[in-house]
Amino acid sequence: MNIHDLEAFVAVVETGSIVGASARLNLTQPGVTRRIQNLEERLATPLLDRQSKPLKPTASGREAYEHGRRVLRSLEDLKAGVSPAGEVGGEFRLGIMPYLSTSALSEPLERLRATFPQLTLKITSSLSPRLVEQVLHSEIDAVAVCLAEGVAPPPELVGDDLGVQSVLLVASPGLGVPKPVELDALSRYPWVLNETGCGFRAFIHHRFEVARLPFHVGVEAQGADLRMSLVARGHGIGVVTPGALSGSPWRDAVEVVDCPGFRPQVRCWLLHRPPAAGSRARSRSSAMRWPRR
Repeated sequence: MNIHDLEAFVAVVETGSIVGASARLNLTQPGVTRRIQNLEERLATPLLDRQSKPLKPTASGREAYEHGRRVLRSLEDLKAGVSPAGEVGGEFRLGIMPYLSTSALSEPLERLRATFPQLTLKITSSLSPRLVEQVLHSEIDAVAVCLAEGVAPPPELVGDDLGVQSVLLVASPGLGVPKPVELDALSRYPWVLNETGCGFRAFIHHRFEVARLPFHVGVEAQGADLRMSLVARGHGIGVVTPGALSGSPWRDAVEVVDCPGFRPQVRCWLLHRPPAAGSRARSRSSAMRWPRR
């Protein structure tokens, strides 16, 4: 099997098009197409659904992609292991949920860059369920996610428990939330939250379900600054980390909601597939350990 054919296929899956793969690999589009055809002939099965836009792998293509990424990563580790300097290079694809990207990203990335200066970082941000799916399918190498307390990561993944993360409930003074407020009274107010899939939203929703209380999301919005502005304008109760609140331009327009016995929290994890090439592959993820909080 030709490694260049495999690289072209992986590039098409990850960019979603022949054009994107052509730009990534610095090849002509007919050259990329020819390499994909070579691989399909070698494996005797179609690997791409050519009717979909962006291009998506078939069921066989998904399996080939997962194996292909591991093969290419193993080759990168082999090159690093036998190079005179012994330096780790190549691409490291990291997925981070928005909450962690704004609260705890800088220090671990600085540590990773210092440890592996030849490594190219490719960072994406999404909600936890999507990130877990991507790392399971080898679309990214490691993810930092938040899962509701008591929810375990998939057994196929290696997990580093980063500890429990808590947030504050905030609201506009004009919303009239009592001080303090009981959970049943809190359930009468709308919420301003991230879209479905957010770990904190899942935690809060579950807590109200257990108490058999209504839970109403008044506004669903992406972006912490946008949500804080909506909370400050009285559209509902929001959640925010202490650090994000102290640095927010809306901090003086909101107040912390005190609900005794209800402290939203999730457990954060660094997840990755078991390394295919020993400790060198493992060290990339271990360098990303978040500071305990």
